Amino acid sequence: MTAEAIETGPFAGGGAPETVGERPLRIALLTYKGNPFCGGQGVYIRHLGRELARLGHRVEVIGAQPYPVLDEGVPLTELPSLDLYRQPDPFRTPGRGEYRDWIDLAEVATMRTGGFPEPLTFSLRARRHLQARRGDFDVVHDNQTLGYGLLGDLGAPLVTTIHHPITVDRQLDLAAAATRARRLSVRRWYAFTRMQKRVARRLPSVLTVSGSSRQEIVEHLGVRPERVRVVHIGADTDLWSPDPSVAEVPGRIVTTSSADVPLKGLVHLVEALAEVRTEVPGAHLVVVGKRAEDGPVARAVERHGLHGAVQFVKGISDAELVDLVRSAQIACVPSLYEGFSLPAAEAMATGTPLVATTGGAIPEVAGPDGETCLAVPPGDAGALAAALGRLLGDRELRTRLGAAGRARILANFTWARAAAGTAELYRQAIAARGARR
Repeated sequence: MTAEAIETGPFAGGGAPETVGERPLRIALLTYKGNPFCGGQGVYIRHLGRELARLGHRVEVIGAQPYPVLDEGVPLTELPSLDLYRQPDPFRTPGRGEYRDWIDLAEVATMRTGGFPEPLTFSLRARRHLQARRGDFDVVHDNQTLGYGLLGDLGAPLVTTIHHPITVDRQLDLAAAATRARRLSVRRWYAFTRMQKRVARRLPSVLTVSGSSRQEIVEHLGVRPERVRVVHIGADTDLWSPDPSVAEVPGRIVTTSSADVPLKGLVHLVEALAEVRTEVPGAHLVVVGKRAEDGPVARAVERHGLHGAVQFVKGISDAELVDLVRSAQIACVPSLYEGFSLPAAEAMATGTPLVATTGGAIPEVAGPDGETCLAVPPGDAGALAAALGRLLGDRELRTRLGAAGRARILANFTWARAAAGTAELYRQAIAARGARR
């Protein structure tokens, strides 16, 4: 389906509330995926929604599976997909009784041909839902769906967050693909990025989370620079805070990563750990994320005999996760690229010293090498090993970097600041729409 067909089709409409001055706003916050334990989109929705509500705005999250976890005072309206990728039966075939309309048919057809349908199909369902509730919202905020259904008149001005262009993920996954068949599979899966490029270029107001992401959005998606605004996100500094009662575990390094995502650079951290252990035998790695039974990370663990030195954990509570990071001597972000890096901000907020790459926006968050973190080039296992070894062997440096890191987050990267900046962008979008009418 083309963007033009959707804009002129049965979901098209008109009318929107006038500008709203300084009164509290009625905000529809859209998320096609809201899992707060896997990826940053669910974290973004939860914390931004909470802080917008604390400012007095009426926030309603409209989302699909996996549904977000929200704080008290922020309601969720479920807009379910067929949930084709759910565990433990991903790529499932729905029963006949599960089909509700032509959007469901499109979702299954795209999945069966190797594509990822959720950005398009969620956008179509969201458009239909918003059209039925015309007048309920002052602004619609889309969290990186970038689907054709969100073009045209939704009954309220649209603000879109693009954390970073998914074309970056596509490039890195293609570079990591070892066979022609795997490259073909990657291209099919990322076919939705063509739609996202077309939609992004037509958006009136784009919000992103870092200067690095802004540059990538302009270069990769062709969005005009004047349409892209940066509002930094951050850490929940009440939750992510130092706690001297949590015992430090000697040699512990913690990272947040999924083993099967090349973008996250975990294989380079495993290679670095093997080198570090020649000097610090007790060094070990705890990975918050999914273990892959095969692939580069699994092979690296096997090759270096690190089965007892690399542990994967998932499904733990917020409190358990924070205590895990507090217990580490080092937090590490080995990513090849990040649009922001919440794990870096959160670790720094606990006072845990950070070793991080300079991929994407990470330096924007982590700060200068030697002042608030130790910084290394992305993809360089040797440099990563040297930084980890240096920090494990220097308690004074760990203490200094940890304190400076928390101070940096408190000064620059909090959710309260993010919500205030986002609300200001909403008002600008509402005023611009009123001026055009």
